[in-house]
Amino acid sequence: MIQTSKQTDEWRQASGAWSKASEKAAAPTECWCLHGAVGAASDWRVLAAKLAEGGLATRAVDLWRFLQCESVPMPEFAKLLNAEAAGEVARGQKRILVGYSMGGRLAMHALLDGGPWDAAVIISANPGIRDPAESSARRSTDALWATQALTLGWDDFLTKWSAQAILNGAIRDEREDKKLIQRRREIARSFVDWSVGNQTPLWDRLSSITIPVLWVAGENDTKFCAFAQEAAALAENFQIAIAPETGHRVPWERGDWLAERIREMVAKLA
Repeated sequence: MIQTSKQTDEWRQASGAWSKASEKAAAPTECWCLHGAVGAASDWRVLAAKLAEGGLATRAVDLWRFLQCESVPMPEFAKLLNAEAAGEVARGQKRILVGYSMGGRLAMHALLDGGPWDAAVIISANPGIRDPAESSARRSTDALWATQALTLGWDDFLTKWSAQAILNGAIRDEREDKKLIQRRREIARSFVDWSVGNQTPLWDRLSSITIPVLWVAGENDTKFCAFAQEAAALAENFQIAIAPETGHRVPWERGDWLAERIREMVAKLA
């Protein structure tokens, strides 16, 4: 997989900041971050370090643990996540739900289910496919990915995944990539349970979300820019932010920019 030395160094430096930040007392605001497909909670380390510089805490959610024992449809995941967040001991924190790509779609379900969220950031995510034929095609594509996640050599699978035009190489340390093999069964299951092809389109329900939501996309990711623009136009409490000269992976291509947008959102909540 392709990864620049700068990306690798930044990821490793952020690991130290991540560990130190986790040892600190609770910050006034905590971002609960949901990773993307074939992702990991550790993917958020670099952004978490940048958010910590502005006094924001981060809780990166390991999505694969929800699929360890059985299939969990997206609406059921929403209930589980919200119950987990609501069950936390109250420490006067505001909670921001942050979701990227697949994690963004899961975040939408959590917002529609309610939960203890004060605001949300949805990054490079699709609220749903409206065309039944397109949905069917996507289910077939994701079923193939599920099979490959289980049957291909792990390095071969990861290389094939990151070679997609929408993506831009690796986003994590090579050692973390290798650890993901321990989650290959859950990753395969996610291509079925959490496929956008199996997702009921959420477009008509989004306006029922009453908390502030920031819809984020990369300028060069035209398809998801269009999704963000359409979603942001649905309610006055929705805003849009387009990352300049950026593709699908906004948190890793424009981490400083995204951290600043999240800090701006939090400042408005005070």
